[in-house]
Amino acid sequence: MTRNTASDVALTGVAVTGLSVEGPAGTIVQPLDFSVPPGRTLAIIGESGSGKSMTARALTGLLPRGTHAGGTAQIDEERYALAADTIGAAAAQWGRVRGRKVVLLLQDPFTSLSPVLRCGEQIASTIRARRRAEGQRASSKKEIADEVAARLAEVRLPASIVRRFPSELSGGQRQRVAIAAALAAAPRLLIADEPTTALDASTQGEVLDLLREVQRAHSMSLILISHDLGVVAGRADEVIVMRRGDVVERGATAEVLTNPTHAYTRALLDANPSIAQLASVSTGSRAAPTPPLDSDSAVSTVPDPPAAGAGAGAARSSTPAPALTAPLLAAEGISKRFGSVQALHPTTVTVREREILAIVGESGSGKSTLARCVAGLDQPDTGNVLLHGAALPAGRRGRTPDQMQIVFQDPYSTLNPSFTIRQTLAEAVAAARSSGDTRSSSVKRSSQLISARIDELLQLVDLAPELADRRPSQLSGGQRQRVSIARALAAEPQLLICDESVSALDVSVQAQILALLEHLRDTLGLGMLFITHDLGVVARIADRVVVLQHGTLVEEGPAAEVLTSPAHPYTQMLVAAAQADSIRKVE
Repeated sequence: MTRNTASDVALTGVAVTGLSVEGPAGTIVQPLDFSVPPGRTLAIIGESGSGKSMTARALTGLLPRGTHAGGTAQIDEERYALAADTIGAAAAQWGRVRGRKVVLLLQDPFTSLSPVLRCGEQIASTIRARRRAEGQRASSKKEIADEVAARLAEVRLPASIVRRFPSELSGGQRQRVAIAAALAAAPRLLIADEPTTALDASTQGEVLDLLREVQRAHSMSLILISHDLGVVAGRADEVIVMRRGDVVERGATAEVLTNPTHAYTRALLDANPSIAQLASVSTGSRAAPTPPLDSDSAVSTVPDPPAAGAGAGAARSSTPAPALTAPLLAAEGISKRFGSVQALHPTTVTVREREILAIVGESGSGKSTLARCVAGLDQPDTGNVLLHGAALPAGRRGRTPDQMQIVFQDPYSTLNPSFTIRQTLAEAVAAARSSGDTRSSSVKRSSQLISARIDELLQLVDLAPELADRRPSQLSGGQRQRVSIARALAAEPQLLICDESVSALDVSVQAQILALLEHLRDTLGLGMLFITHDLGVVARIADRVVVLQHGTLVEEGPAAEVLTSPAHPYTQMLVAAAQADSIRKVE
């Protein structure tokens, strides 16, 4: 690391020259130059696999094994080589940079928060490390506690969060704790890699506005990595659009988003789903789902979309089963308390065959708690879960019936990092075929048949066969989530519980997954409990919708009716926030 004179870098903030990333199969990121002055925001956007996250990791020395960075970065008065090794003498460079001058805020808070430490201690440890690096005297417990409380207040969390573990928080709360810990380091450059992807629209706006406020207050440079153009619009000063590791367009954000010159940028803009689709819902029409913008890592196997009118309660040939029959799923009077927190008040929902029921609400509304209780991952305090009218046994915590499978928001928490994708899917296929299901238990599955089924599952979720021999760390976030969906499909379930399962995907891949789920519903009679904060997704796929607020069901009904004419003030607020987000995407 070399030191430059102040005149060389006056007010430059961060300047990156020749950043590149090489992997075993070739170049992942082509040489890239950019600068981010203090108090300014650079957005890097693109689909999964575009190289945007690799760019972020190259700046912090956190590239996966087998990949190597090139180029240099200058932060204020110091320049450092991105090619420096992370072990040996060169590791000292990263010790002075990472977590001090540069902080990387990851999409998945589970990768940055320890599951065995209380949230307050995790923020406190960052504060203590920063104060030691600044040469400050040892801080008292009260001083540390006061700053922890202040950081939590900045991200709109109560002081009581300090005593809770990450597993006791909602996804949105966990991400805000991670943001508080990142801000506690007082970095010169904050790299936010999809920081609000899985948050509801209102919480997302609050967190992004908060980042902007803190950034300006501390003259901090911000690099915002995202696939969501609604996040970029109005919040970034400059934008870089990446595709397959190369820059295809760059410039002032307003200019790029309103007058894109490259076809790929225009396709990204056109692909954004939004609640504006509700106008077509009410008339029974629906635009065809967006195809993948890039196909080098996927195969075009998603079937044709359903006939016009599918989704959001419109008439279709594959309508839900008549009301005279028992519903596929009936969750009756389900409630759950965690300590002093009533996460879910007694709630009843039903899902019929060929029906998609969306459960919506902000972070902490209880929607994921409901999903986990239905799946048997958490034991409800009260209530019963029935499949085809038969009550599932009490005390089944940790055991999900073969007839239902769950796809989580966070693929890292469900995929074994040491397994290849082939091993993961083979395990799921073998378990499904030996579970006693009368539909298939008599069929002896040879390794060849299991391999064929794996190929079929990969095709179903639009993943190329060669990805089967990779591990989760070698896939993009979108690819990892599609593997999770494929594993759930291995059991041929009758009910699929999707807990924010498309929230972290870029818009075109998201549209393909939604089209796939619709096809599975239509062809297999599959019912779905679809947990989401995204009303654009609800408008795209749901027949009915249930709205939860603070663990209480406040509204339910046909999706088109609830989203176009919401009756409850909370639902009205959610719709208004989603509409505002849609406007940002096109302005």
